[in-house]
Amino acid sequence: MTKTDQFNEFKEHSIAEFFKKNKQMLGFSGKVRSLTTIVHEYVTNSLDAAEEARILPDIQIELNEIDKQSGHYKVKAEDNGSGIPEKLIGKALGQMLAGTKFHRYVQQRGQQGIGAAGVTMYAQITTGKPTKVVSGYRGNIIEALVSIDFKTNKPKVDILSREKGDWHGLIIETEVKDVKYDKSSSGVYEYLKRTAIANPHAQITFIDPDGEVHIFPRSVEIIPPKPKPVKPHPLGLNTNDLLDFAHKDNNKTLNQFLSSTFSRVSANKVKELKELLPHINFKKPPRDLEWQEAEDIINAFKKIRWIAPSIEGIHPIGKEQIRTSMLNMLEPDFLAVVERKPKIYRGGVPFIIEVGLAYGGNSGRKTGGQVSSNIMRFGNRAPLLFDAGGGVIVESVKSIDWKRYDVRDFQNSPITILVNISSVHIPYTGAGKQAISSEPEIKEEIRNAIMEVARKLQIYINGVVKEKEKIHRKKAILRYVHQVASDLSYLSNIDAFEIENLLSKMIEEKYDTKKDEERLKNVISNRG
Repeated sequence: MTKTDQFNEFKEHSIAEFFKKNKQMLGFSGKVRSLTTIVHEYVTNSLDAAEEARILPDIQIELNEIDKQSGHYKVKAEDNGSGIPEKLIGKALGQMLAGTKFHRYVQQRGQQGIGAAGVTMYAQITTGKPTKVVSGYRGNIIEALVSIDFKTNKPKVDILSREKGDWHGLIIETEVKDVKYDKSSSGVYEYLKRTAIANPHAQITFIDPDGEVHIFPRSVEIIPPKPKPVKPHPLGLNTNDLLDFAHKDNNKTLNQFLSSTFSRVSANKVKELKELLPHINFKKPPRDLEWQEAEDIINAFKKIRWIAPSIEGIHPIGKEQIRTSMLNMLEPDFLAVVERKPKIYRGGVPFIIEVGLAYGGNSGRKTGGQVSSNIMRFGNRAPLLFDAGGGVIVESVKSIDWKRYDVRDFQNSPITILVNISSVHIPYTGAGKQAISSEPEIKEEIRNAIMEVARKLQIYINGVVKEKEKIHRKKAILRYVHQVASDLSYLSNIDAFEIENLLSKMIEEKYDTKKDEERLKNVISNRG
C-alpha cells in the first residue's frame, strides 16, 4: 500500500454510528448498570416534562423478565406529563443530539439530547426491535414505533394509530438484552428510592420483575418553581467563549452586546471596562471582535467586582427537603444541612452546592454486620450511582482531613453524606451523566460545604462524649458512696445514713444528673 492509499478509506460517520460502537460512553456497560441507565433516562425525562408543564409527576416503571439467561427484559415507563407532539416523536426518541435542553441556560436533569434516543439505540442493537411509544399531547393520542437509521442519525417512525382523547402523558415500551435486575446499591430500586428523596413532589411506582409493587409516595403537593433561562455570567468565561458569543451576535455595538448577552453587565460595568481597556473600540460591531481584544476583556472581567449570579435558572433540592428526607430515611442521631451561595465555573455557568451530613442511627452503609460511610451523589436532583471514583464529589469528600473533626475512621463510620450540584449545565465526565468533572470552582465549593457541616458534627461528637463522660464519672462515684458512708460512720460515730445522704447531696451538686442528662438529650436532638 502506498502512502496515499490510506486516504481511500476516509469516510464520514454519524453521531449515531459513533455511539453504536461506543455505547459504554452512554452508560451501557455492565448488565446492572445498563438497566439502571435505561430507567434513569426515562425517569429524568418524565420529571423534566412534568415540571415544564407545571404538573405534579406520576411516574410508573415496570420491568418484566423475558429470558434470564440472555438478560432479556421489557421496560415500560409511563408518566402524566405533557406528552410529545407527533412531529417531534421521532427526534425526541430516535435522533442523537436533538432536543430542547442543550442550547438553553436553564436547569434540567437531561442536558444533551442523547438519553432517550440512546435507549432506543440500545434496544435496537441488542434485540433488533423498535421502541413503542404512546403520546398524549393536546387532545391527540399517537401510537408509534421508533427506531434509528444509524448511518444518517435520523429517526424512523411507523405510526400505528391516531385518535382524539383527553389523556396526556407518555408511555414507552422497549425490549433490551444483556441487562440484569438486582437489589444492589447500584440497581433500579436504589435509583428510584434516591430519586424520590430528591423529588418529593413526584409519586413513583415501581413494579419489579417478581411483580412486587413498590410505591414511593409524593410527600409534598407543591411543584418546584419553574427555572427561568439565565444569561451566562462574565466570570468563568474564557476567550473562546466570548468570541463565540460575539461572532453570533446581531447587536450593532460591543456595548450593546455585553449588556444584553451576559448577566450583571450594567451600563456602569461597561463604563468600568472602557476605563480599563481604552485601546478597544466599544462602538464597533461584536462580530469584528478579535482574539487579543477578547482576551483583554476576559482579563478585565477579573478585575471588576460583580454581583453574584442569578439563581432564577437554578432550583436546588432545598435545605428543609434534604433535612426531612434524611431524617425520615436514616433516623440519624445528628444531622446538618448546608446550602452554599451561588458560584460560577468556566463558561460563566452558575451553580449551587447542597450538602447534608447524617451521623448515627441508620446512617452509613451496612453490609454483613459492618458499617461504612456512604456518599449519595446527585446532579440536578438526579441520583448518580456509577463512576464515583472519577467524580468531583467523592474526590472532594476523600480530600477532607476527617480526623480534624474528631472522626477517627471516616471509611468505617456511620456517616451518610448527601451532595447535590444544581446548575444550568453540569460538567459531566461523559455522555452517561454519572460523574461530574473536577472543576476547581466546584470542588472548592463542595469542600467548603462539607467542612461546614463537619464542624457542626465535631461540636456534636465533643458534646456527646463530654456529657457521657460526666454521667459515667458520677455513676462510678455513686457506687462507692454506701461503703464510704459506712466506714466514716465507724470512725466518727455519726449515723451512716446521714453521712450517705450528705455525700450523695455533694455529688448531685457537683454532677447534676438531671442537667447533664437533659444537656445530652439536647445535644442528641439538635440535628444541625
